[in-house]
Amino acid sequence: MRRVPIIAAVLVIAGIAAGTAIPAVAPVVAERQASMKAMASAAKTISEIFAGKVAYDAAAFKTATETIRRRSGSAMVDTFPADSLGEPSAAKADIGQSQEEFAALARHLESLAAALSDAADDAPDGITEAMRMKPGMAMGSSLLGKRAGGAADSDPSKIPAEHVFHLMLQNCTNCHAKFREKRQ
Repeated sequence: MRRVPIIAAVLVIAGIAAGTAIPAVAPVVAERQASMKAMASAAKTISEIFAGKVAYDAAAFKTATETIRRRSGSAMVDTFPADSLGEPSAAKADIGQSQEEFAALARHLESLAAALSDAADDAPDGITEAMRMKPGMAMGSSLLGKRAGGAADSDPSKIPAEHVFHLMLQNCTNCHAKFREKRQ
């Protein structure tokens, strides 16, 4: 069983000797990957609560929303410096050319997560009827997660938390579609 570490060491030494060291993941890339995993886990928690797969727990709901809020906005933008885009990361170099659009998506995610966090404060005993989507509400959104027209669309605190959650997921999908490499 000692062959695996020896083989790995030989490959590293051979790569260095050939001038083609095996690329290491930069600390900022590892940080943002960990952040994305934490947000995905938080979104799963919120989804399971809304779906009734787990019992409503106001503290767990709040923690999940705050995880996303704290890791989005400028905190997210800061983990995508220009020198960390492209290989070996899945972050497209397009982020560098579209910094304002990327930052707008990150800020929008933060505002949606903040609205969900506030909804958790308003519902200590369970999901309220006011938090639920109404029949006929569209779940999709534009690229920035907003639809033209209503004041509620510009202020996520004025729409049901469940709808805000769907807008948040759509925001993530839109960002990944534009700024993340598809990997097999």
